[in-house]
Amino acid sequence: MTDISYSTMILAAAVAFALTVILGYPSIPVLRRLKAGQSIREDAPKSHMVKAGTPTMGGVFILAAIILAALFVGGHGKEMLVLVFATLAFGAVGFLDDFIKVVLKRNLGLKEKPKMLLLVLFGLLLAIAQLKFGSTGTYVWIPFVNIDVKFGFLYVPFIVFVVAAMTNAVNFTDGLDGLASGVTLPVALVLAITAIGSGFGPAGVFAGAVAGACAGFLVHNHKPAKVFMGDTGSLALGGAITAVAVMTNTTMILPIIGFVYVAEIGSVVIQIFVCRRTRKRGEEKRVFKRTPIHHHFEECGWSEVKVVLVFSLISAALSILGLIIMR
Repeated sequence: MTDISYSTMILAAAVAFALTVILGYPSIPVLRRLKAGQSIREDAPKSHMVKAGTPTMGGVFILAAIILAALFVGGHGKEMLVLVFATLAFGAVGFLDDFIKVVLKRNLGLKEKPKMLLLVLFGLLLAIAQLKFGSTGTYVWIPFVNIDVKFGFLYVPFIVFVVAAMTNAVNFTDGLDGLASGVTLPVALVLAITAIGSGFGPAGVFAGAVAGACAGFLVHNHKPAKVFMGDTGSLALGGAITAVAVMTNTTMILPIIGFVYVAEIGSVVIQIFVCRRTRKRGEEKRVFKRTPIHHHFEECGWSEVKVVLVFSLISAALSILGLIIMR
């Protein structure tokens, strides 16, 4: 643990915010010239067709801003390097996915099995890194009862599951202008505040940089979006907040502060399960009009701006609740 003040975390957030805003201006025209335009899936809401061709892979400059700010403000200690490399690793999986979609023109991107295999592999490496360089061993903090439970040999598979689930969940959340950034901003900020208060200084600085980068990206990504983060950004953000939670022993609070992520991926799982079960009986039924769940609300008549605002406010409210629980 390192004694780092809240002011250092705020500085990291400010630097990341400024870098994301600044880097966006030259990056967006470059992405446009490279024809890194977003392809809209045929099963997407019709209102999204106007977004076709909008530059994607903006996660590249989100990643750059987070890493530069974190290393510049927080230093190059072992815990910081674990967080940096974890975020880069998950961002690289997203970059590969985006590359296949944008450059190779395969709209579905990286196939599901190799993508999941990479996420599991990097989750495994993150768990091992925490055991080697972290300070909490195989203990997992349990909210509400406020006790640390020793998971022992179950710790590594538990962390791998959390990483795979949360990175995919954040990825599913990235479907509307400003949604992934708006939802992740309060989550990262609460993790940063908690990390600093608990003595996990480098993690607090890193999470602060993530929060700042999310705020900066909203400058370019609010409706109508000038750029999308792509899987490069969404998987990097998912990996970043999960890595911070792993290194600060707050993984069990993620379902609360990250409830929007849970709802997004949960809606997809429920929809697939119900469709398959009812299809076997000869009549396919759906629970939601469209998934992930943010599309369901669009189909119910909500505007894109309303969905993003409501989901972001829910994320903020639950993040505050999580902060109260963790204190």
